[in-house]
Amino acid sequence: MTPTVQPAIVGATGYAGFELARILLRHPQVKKPALFTREGEGNGPAQLDQVYPHLSGNGGYPLESFSWEALKNKGVDVLFLATPHEVSREWTPEALSRGVQVIDLSGAWRINTPAYREVYRFQDHDPKLADELTQKAVYGIPELHRSKLKKASLVANPGCYATSIILALAPLVQSGWLDLSHGVICDSKSGVSGAGKQPTQKTHFVEVAENLSAYSIFSHRHTGEILEQLGLQPEQLVFTPHLLPIPRGILSTIYVKLNAPIEARVVEDCMKQFYAGSPWVRIFPHGQMPQIQYSLHTNYCDIGFTLAPERRRMVIVSCLDNLMKGAAGQAVQNMNLMFGWNEEEGLK
Repeated sequence: MTPTVQPAIVGATGYAGFELARILLRHPQVKKPALFTREGEGNGPAQLDQVYPHLSGNGGYPLESFSWEALKNKGVDVLFLATPHEVSREWTPEALSRGVQVIDLSGAWRINTPAYREVYRFQDHDPKLADELTQKAVYGIPELHRSKLKKASLVANPGCYATSIILALAPLVQSGWLDLSHGVICDSKSGVSGAGKQPTQKTHFVEVAENLSAYSIFSHRHTGEILEQLGLQPEQLVFTPHLLPIPRGILSTIYVKLNAPIEARVVEDCMKQFYAGSPWVRIFPHGQMPQIQYSLHTNYCDIGFTLAPERRRMVIVSCLDNLMKGAAGQAVQNMNLMFGWNEEEGLK
């Protein structure tokens, strides 16, 4: 089959952008992706393999300065924005007006609730249009919004922490088994690549190596996504992210209390039924917990749980690769749905 869809990436030199480029370069349904840099980055490298020699010897991967004219000349059908949220917020309306579908990897379009969205401090040129697009955007967790994604023109790719927590809790929230009066505690740990490629003092090797630190307590940008997608109130959730001294991967340990005692097999059956037909979620047997190494460099989200002896307390562990299921892999999974392809296409 001859590929007919032309993808483009803005931000391919970042960690998530590079993973996205690697996936699309081997994806059988799409043409070779057009790789763009933003204005002001034009004096950088001319080829992606100059930044990532992993690609050396496989042909040229030119990096071009982004313009709408270049996008048109290349006949781009779907635009992946691996850009800061303010850039995605500005460029998405123009892309959509030109008939280009958008998959945005930033937080620009993830949150509908104004109070939760305030953390981004958006300064929209056209607030009315921005609100319309926010309502139009489909939150890109295929396991929850598969049918909407098949018709979407704008996909808000979820946050990496949010994906790990939402997928772990969604079956239990829907079942009504959780005693939310006791709250849900999410203790999440991520590798350093989750902070992006731009170096900061907190991500410096000397600060990260042989260390573990909590950050953005009660203020992390992914909190609003978790609340909104699970239908929780702010007082029902405590989410604390931590920085691990590893390059990539997320492990979320989630503590919940149940309304009544329950059997482990019932919980396992509930989770497996909820994710039946979802190839990128793996449910582990009771007592067998996922580890970061199991899902590393894959698009899997691994979920395991253990019940306390009285069967009213439960610990859930969710693991994924923050650059794959937490970013680039999930973006391609969303693209597959948008164009009517198998969700696993290009991701195996």
